[in-house]
Amino acid sequence: MIIGIDDTDSKDGMCTTYLAAVLIEKLKTYGTPGGYPLLVRLNPNIKYKTRGNAALALCIELNNKEDAGKVKSSVISTVEDMAVFSDDNTNPGVVFIERTTPQMQDDLSLFSMRAVQDVLKIREALELLEKHGISYRGYKNKRGLIGALAAAGFALCGLPDFTFELIAYREREKWGTPRQIDEGSVREAASTPGTWDTVDYENKRIVFAPHSPDPILFGIRGESESAVRQAFSKVKSEPVERHIVYKTNQNTDMHLIPARISDVRSCRSYILEGRVSKPPRTIEGGHVIFELSDGSRTLECAAFEPTKGFRGIIRKLRTGDEVTVYGSVKDNTLNLEKIRIISLNTYESRNPICCGKRMKSMGRGQGYRCEKCNTKSKEPVTEIVQRDISPGFYEVPPSARRHLAKPLVRDRMIEAASSCARSRASIPPACQPVREKILF
Repeated sequence: MIIGIDDTDSKDGMCTTYLAAVLIEKLKTYGTPGGYPLLVRLNPNIKYKTRGNAALALCIELNNKEDAGKVKSSVISTVEDMAVFSDDNTNPGVVFIERTTPQMQDDLSLFSMRAVQDVLKIREALELLEKHGISYRGYKNKRGLIGALAAAGFALCGLPDFTFELIAYREREKWGTPRQIDEGSVREAASTPGTWDTVDYENKRIVFAPHSPDPILFGIRGESESAVRQAFSKVKSEPVERHIVYKTNQNTDMHLIPARISDVRSCRSYILEGRVSKPPRTIEGGHVIFELSDGSRTLECAAFEPTKGFRGIIRKLRTGDEVTVYGSVKDNTLNLEKIRIISLNTYESRNPICCGKRMKSMGRGQGYRCEKCNTKSKEPVTEIVQRDISPGFYEVPPSARRHLAKPLVRDRMIEAASSCARSRASIPPACQPVREKILF
């Protein structure tokens, strides 16, 4: 049985991942977990989301088919007991997949990916549930069924890319109080190979612990279970009630859609290529904005104030620079998550030089004149200028990173692992190291 759950928390507390962690313990009576629990981040631009827009999926291999009804009852009673129904924006949904067909897999594979990249309607989830005879329970306006079905769909069909997160939860009496975590131990944990976004070194901030009054103490993200567990073992903190390792689509860039500017719609996330058509400007609030053109359409791109030092990179762009931008679109503006500078415009039109000084413009279209000798020139000169920025990738700091955005360090880890695998393949089998088995 696959169980999908969504929308049980609120901005003021609770967490769907904690509800799932509680359920994992309860459901051991009826069977064994079928793999990792899934933590699926959905479209980050949905206005109805509470905090991180996460949905959960659990797989359980039942001891007896007759226990299916008991599992459903246990899940439903737990949701009804723990979900924050008092919040107007909390609309829980639960689905139970007990059998599957090729058509169901095809439909859910498409639906699940759309839930990460697109904006879905409640009726679309209800139509799929009815079409395939999937058991479900929806509360209030039933919006949580979208995420619940999407998470269950990924559990059924698999994630195209994934990472891991170990989430540690607080004892109930500590909820809503300041978190007690030793900063030195966090910095030690942050150095664990295969992990990231535990500390924002540039801005001198610990970023793996939330500040909201929910049950989460902290979360450690990484490329493998062994990496996040190793980092977890180094953290000194207040007592941990329980901890769970989730398989997740976090830090995968799964939300990004390659497109042209003419294809852009609000509340979606894109990868767009083009040239800087208007230079960066800083507006009130410290936000930095430039205009991108792909030859047919233009779009404003913004590095907002929370991205801190990243704005300094954006300020160095010039008209004519060729770039690829990554981010979410809202109100006809792309919120930058990272940028790739492909090529730099190193040429600039400037006033001609005469008598050791720049000539003065005589007005639009009237040319230039030397103030000393009165020599005139009709055209500006093109000069090569030095740039204090280089082609390559640049990203926002961890403190401003969205859950789904892939950090550049992960790309480097993947490339290093691939290179290592290629090297091992060239070594005779008898010489290859024995890898330790990890039991799940």
